Amino acid sequence: MTDIFDVIADGTRRDILQLLLRRTTEGETGTSVSQIVADLGISQPTVSKHLKVLRDAELVTVREDGQRRFYSLAVEPLEVVDDWLVPFLVDAFGDDAPDIDYPGAPIPESAAHAAEVVGRAAASAKHVVATALKRLGA
Repeated sequence: MTDIFDVIADGTRRDILQLLLRRTTEGETGTSVSQIVADLGISQPTVSKHLKVLRDAELVTVREDGQRRFYSLAVEPLEVVDDWLVPFLVDAFGDDAPDIDYPGAPIPESAAHAAEVVGRAAASAKHVVATALKRLGA
């Protein structure tokens, strides 16, 4: 499998992922290549090339409807990036870690706070365990 960090290192691919995320939060069930071309102002061959890389990395899914293909974001592979990044935020900022602005549907403030507390605790625990295992040579 392609290294996800190599895939998302490209700015055009990040732009495509952000566009697909935005369209998903707006209720779209898929975005065509022509819509991506129009929204980002890049050529169709360039979009197709980048979508192939994103498909190979399983960051997008494709739905065929006749001759047209509709692409959607698949966020699960990005959990690898999240797992890698969170310990740095916890180490660098502790309880003052910056909030990540996700343009998804709003959730109640109490649920958001609970999720944030649990997420930080889990990331911190994971980091502590990983550090302890490294020290033990495991």
